Amino acid sequence: MSSFLRPADAEEPSLTLLPDQAVYRPVSSHLAIAPPVSVVIPAMNEAENLPYVFKTLPDWIHEVILVDGNSTDDTVRVARDLWPDVTVVPQRGKGKGDALISGFAACTGEIIVMIDADGSADGGEIVSYVSALVSGADFAKGSRFANGGGTDDMTPVRKLGNRILTAVVNTKFGARYTDLCYGYNAFWRHCLDKIALDCAGFEVETLMNIRVVKAGLRVQEIPSHEYNRIHGVSNLRAVRDGLRVLRVILRERGSRRNRPARPALITGNAR
Repeated sequence: MSSFLRPADAEEPSLTLLPDQAVYRPVSSHLAIAPPVSVVIPAMNEAENLPYVFKTLPDWIHEVILVDGNSTDDTVRVARDLWPDVTVVPQRGKGKGDALISGFAACTGEIIVMIDADGSADGGEIVSYVSALVSGADFAKGSRFANGGGTDDMTPVRKLGNRILTAVVNTKFGARYTDLCYGYNAFWRHCLDKIALDCAGFEVETLMNIRVVKAGLRVQEIPSHEYNRIHGVSNLRAVRDGLRVLRVILRERGSRRNRPARPALITGNAR
């Protein structure tokens, strides 16, 4: 059986076998994982979508953190019915960034995965993200435009905007991203100390992508397929959200916070 473990004191994730010190969670008949994995799901009025989301989550994950954005439907009840051990965190502020920050603070796992509650992401891909992290990456970034990825949800206007904003970040920060505005990512919990998130809105995903580069963390892109939202209507607005993302880019470009000599990128993918 293959075994992955990140040492408890590791700033530098590595492949280490410590069979007497780890509790292994079986992933398949030939693979087990030791680092506990927390999955954070921000949700507001997503009761109809949660059955699809939870159905795809692997049973070997350590915990599910549902951040409830003051839902007026049965989001919390449905989550507890589907995953009895779910940890529900009431969101006190507003915005996706605020929800994620609240969820991250509640995590007890060494690896944190962030995933949307609208049914657009496949939880079965989590193993690819985790594999990248235990193989040496600090931050596993989902990409709909890496080889093997795809999207059913983006309009031509949003694709163009994402491509332009991605190019700006790559140019200004020395990154090599293929996708900028995507909310399916995973990272070692210690990374939070180095990126110090302080953004309440949707643009938090861009802020994370920029700050991991500025902090010199090792990034690996993971090909991911984005599906259409199953129920409900998205709050995304191409022009408005694009301008918010651009403001974050300009603000971070003007700050010298955590700027390394050269950012790191691990090429290839975990699939």
